[in-house]
Amino acid sequence: MKYYNSIIETIGNTPLVKLNSVTKGIPGTILAKVEYFNPGNSMKDRMAVKMIEDAEKAGLIKPGGTIIEGTSGNTGMGLALAAIAKGYKCIFTLADKQSQEKMDILRAVGAEVIVCPTNVSPDDPRSYYSVAKKLNADIPNSYYPNQYDNMSNTAAHYETTGPEIWRDTEGKITHYAAGVGTGGSMCGTAKYLKEQNPKVVSVGIDTYGSVFKKYKETGIFDEKEIYPYLTEGIGEDILPKNVNFDMIDHFVKVTDKDGAIMTRRLSREEGLFCGWSCGSAVAGALEWAKENMKEDDVMVIILPDHGTRYLGKVYNDEWMRARGFVEHRAFETAADIFKNNGNGKLTTIDQNSTVSEAIKLMTAKGISQLPVTHNNEFVGSLVDSKLLAHMIDDGAVRERAVSEIMDKPFQFVSPDNTLDVLSSVITKDNPAVMIRDKANEVHIITRHDLLHAMTNN
Repeated sequence: MKYYNSIIETIGNTPLVKLNSVTKGIPGTILAKVEYFNPGNSMKDRMAVKMIEDAEKAGLIKPGGTIIEGTSGNTGMGLALAAIAKGYKCIFTLADKQSQEKMDILRAVGAEVIVCPTNVSPDDPRSYYSVAKKLNADIPNSYYPNQYDNMSNTAAHYETTGPEIWRDTEGKITHYAAGVGTGGSMCGTAKYLKEQNPKVVSVGIDTYGSVFKKYKETGIFDEKEIYPYLTEGIGEDILPKNVNFDMIDHFVKVTDKDGAIMTRRLSREEGLFCGWSCGSAVAGALEWAKENMKEDDVMVIILPDHGTRYLGKVYNDEWMRARGFVEHRAFETAADIFKNNGNGKLTTIDQNSTVSEAIKLMTAKGISQLPVTHNNEFVGSLVDSKLLAHMIDDGAVRERAVSEIMDKPFQFVSPDNTLDVLSSVITKDNPAVMIRDKANEVHIITRHDLLHAMTNN
């Protein structure tokens, strides 16, 4: 009889599938490694089991223990399968931007799910990182794998994913591409492939709002690169230990919109019903391949997970239309918006000016938002509705310094951000963002600018 002793023995040996439609006009052979053939429908099964088995060997978790992890969903599923096979309990923290399907699936396999806010810093006690760490500290016989810094993550892909790709391409692979989130699949696989052939080129796929690409190219961790984005599973606002930048030759950034559209194309044109970051990986890899691959080259792209995780998002027409992901718009980026608005020099006010001076300036310029500066740095912001509330509460506030009542500075975003990103950042509570152009000039985009762009194109 041929059978497996538990579901986790079926992990690995996923197929390579040639892409035929979305690659038209691009030289070389482009193959997708379809990781949703793993039992948990994602590549995270590999490292989830590896982390638990290594923890058992090290005595970090005992029988009947609890696995606690911050996850975007897929790692949680892999850990849940390991827990079922080995008799552990699971508690997972997720950011609220993750799809409802991911949360439902984790609950279906017996895990407790705690949803945390997305738009907070990693060290904020409400972040899904911090909540997971606190639970681990509070619950006896619990284990926090920490997929970001646990090197068993990288080891799992070095030991399995890399060798499988080398075997199945008969050593003919010349380019390897994957999304970069925790970094394990990108760097572990790339390390193995480069050891077999140092000429293999690795291409990491990043998203706008993440720090990876700029850090690789400049060595600078730039907090101005960090802002909310919708794509799940790639990009970070931290530098995980599993991201070995020496193993990543190049980075390509992909917008939420381009990733979502390619995801649907893969399903419709290639029969690959895969997840959102799969579309991002393919979109970025093909952008690279157009300019850099030759006819004899072979590229392998990792497709991390399955489309069932995203039925309410990228596979939902209404959700896609609501974010401008389907219909064409003349203003594709933030740069297009301020260019077509003909915005001149940015109006600002020093933090030591009085509130009265700020009101006069806003009235004279006909503006509702005003960045506050000091020593050429942006230190705060003023919004007319909040100024009015202050005036109603205390008329004498007009003689106080702007610094005493200002709010936090408006967020900086990339000029390459598309309308979908801007619409997720500009809200009632955050009515404007700022952008630096190629000449390092600063521009502001308000809710009014965004509405104008959406309704006049």
